Amino acid sequence: MAYAEVLEALADPTRREIFEKLRTGESPVGALAEGMPVSRPAVSQHLKVLKEAGLVTERKDGTRRYYSVDREGLGELRDYLEGFWEDVLANFAVHLERQPKSGGAKEKDTDK
Repeated sequence: MAYAEVLEALADPTRREIFEKLRTGESPVGALAEGMPVSRPAVSQHLKVLKEAGLVTERKDGTRRYYSVDREGLGELRDYLEGFWEDVLANFAVHLERQPKSGGAKEKDTDK
């Protein structure tokens, strides 16, 4: 049930904002913290949660750490959500099968 950890990580608005910033590509903590209503150490803690949930990867370059979206980490969440979509489509198919069959478009009365 790794999708639950992903949902929990993204439930926090600050983590969602950080995650959204990473959509455009790799970024160091300092750049991610710019304009955020929390401190740089707080952004690092949020990144730790996102990393543990499998949503971001970390690359070290000397003393700097660069983060990016882990697209593979979104797989379980995608599978979970697609399950809902498959259920909706299956229910829709059942609904259509229960509808009365018609022989085509109904004719309009053209007499005036």
